[in-house]
Amino acid sequence: MARRSVEVRREQILAATVAQIERAGLAQTRVADVASALGVSTALVFYHFGTKDALLAAAFEHAVEHDLERLDKALVGSTDPVDMLRRIVRLYGPTGNAVGWRLWIDAWALAQREPAIRTALRALDRRWASQLLSVVTAGVADGVFDTPDPAASVARISALLDGLSVAALVYGTVSRRQLRAWIAEAVAAELGVDVALLH
Repeated sequence: MARRSVEVRREQILAATVAQIERAGLAQTRVADVASALGVSTALVFYHFGTKDALLAAAFEHAVEHDLERLDKALVGSTDPVDMLRRIVRLYGPTGNAVGWRLWIDAWALAQREPAIRTALRALDRRWASQLLSVVTAGVADGVFDTPDPAASVARISALLDGLSVAALVYGTVSRRQLRAWIAEAVAAELGVDVALLH
């Protein structure tokens, strides 16, 4: 039972940290603010996570993990590569409702100086890319997608999604509607499918 209460407490701390990060950003999040929101001591937070960097990395993983779980659930029951691709693109970034997406932008900046964030960022990015790669590879095997190098296609699609998402969320130079349309057009061209199938 004690182990269960420790897991619940960790979950509560992570949820409170994510909420704080969404308000203040990764760099400005303080352990004292997280502890205050929960009505606990900073010592308790440090007991569970050791350092602020470890807490922030775990909170980032926690937020993005929820998005990846939603992606896994969205793909359940579908074996059609085009349908699966459409679901992935809809859930990714500001084209969908991914809670952790704004955290990615913060994490990119912080990862240059914080090894724990950099490690978490790379691991989570690899997981997302591997999910997309498996769908693209399956589509190529089925003759639905046409690309000589699925890994290169995934890298280009990912870079485009990231860049346009930053333009939409940070700069405001791209609308959500433009984002969805441009991504669908680019992905369709990259994989040799009719763009209408991705809407």
